[in-house]
Amino acid sequence: MSEAHRVVIKIGSSSLTREDGRLDVRAIHALADVIAARHRQGHEVVLVTSGSVAAGIEPLGLPGRPRDLAQAQAAASVGQGLLIARYSGAFAGHGLQVGQVLLTAEDTVRRGHYRNAQRTLERLLELGVVPIVNENDVVATNEIRFGDNDRLAALVSHLVGADALILLTDVNGLYTGHPAHEGSRPISSVSGPEDLEGIEVTGRGSAVGTGGMLTKLDAASIATSSGIPVVLTTPANVAGALAGETVGTWFAVTGKRTSRRRLWLAHAARTRGTITLDDGAVAAVLGGRASLLPAGVTGVAGTFDAGDPVELVDAAGNVVARGLVAFESDELPGIIGRSTRDLRAELGEGYDREVVHRDDLVLVRRRLA
Repeated sequence: MSEAHRVVIKIGSSSLTREDGRLDVRAIHALADVIAARHRQGHEVVLVTSGSVAAGIEPLGLPGRPRDLAQAQAAASVGQGLLIARYSGAFAGHGLQVGQVLLTAEDTVRRGHYRNAQRTLERLLELGVVPIVNENDVVATNEIRFGDNDRLAALVSHLVGADALILLTDVNGLYTGHPAHEGSRPISSVSGPEDLEGIEVTGRGSAVGTGGMLTKLDAASIATSSGIPVVLTTPANVAGALAGETVGTWFAVTGKRTSRRRLWLAHAARTRGTITLDDGAVAAVLGGRASLLPAGVTGVAGTFDAGDPVELVDAAGNVVARGLVAFESDELPGIIGRSTRDLRAELGEGYDREVVHRDDLVLVRRRLA
């Protein structure tokens, strides 16, 4: 971690607000101090921050985080300006500029938007600016939002080619159970999914946040499976984490870096339909070297065009992979279950192609539940 040139740091709403729900300016300045020190050492930091909705609660006189989508968007509209202004002031004291980057899930669903976000972040870093990324809660809807900034941080880490990801929360790492429960023990490192067996986690976050420990483990899984190590700790320990000290929980890399396109397909693409596979096709796909052929398909659901992302599921409905389909949804029912030889003989060249080519297919790890 101490040698990581480019690091993504994510901080949640609970770490940026006081007990009364108001924005904690001291917390913002403390984080800016640490990031500025890292910057002076010649390293790069991308900050993924929550807090726009929380920052708008007090100015609007709301009793707490809004449950209504329109109310939350209104709070975010007020809070985003206040939040970035506080960050700008904190970093200005160190002679640093910040650049706000607001993203929605749609920006990663559409590959053109994905590339644009990548270019913007790269240019900001080249210019010595500290990028501050947040989900654009003002325009995000329940259908297209990331849902939490932990997952956003993992995707941004891959987007910018980060060397490490630090997730900051109000709990100093992962525990075997709820930290307040007797007998719960801290876990200093996680080498792989097997180390998480028997761990009790919750999906509920704080009163001002949207993510709990479950979302952080999901984010850690996305990052580590893509070759990016993760540290989960508190804001008070962020300087120690950057220095390579043993703080919080270290999540070791479990996979190799993959292309940004394949990560987009695995974790960010909004699928348009579902294709059901027979047992033989499931085994072939999970083997990692086979394309999906019409003969292995038993069912199709949804409406999609050729080139759209779809989910590949087994007979029980479990998602095993995602891929870019080569046919339109209304074309598939007439060819599923048939061999490419028969299709070529009856329908001609073109209909004997793969339903999903192996280069356009990624396996999907089951999420923690």
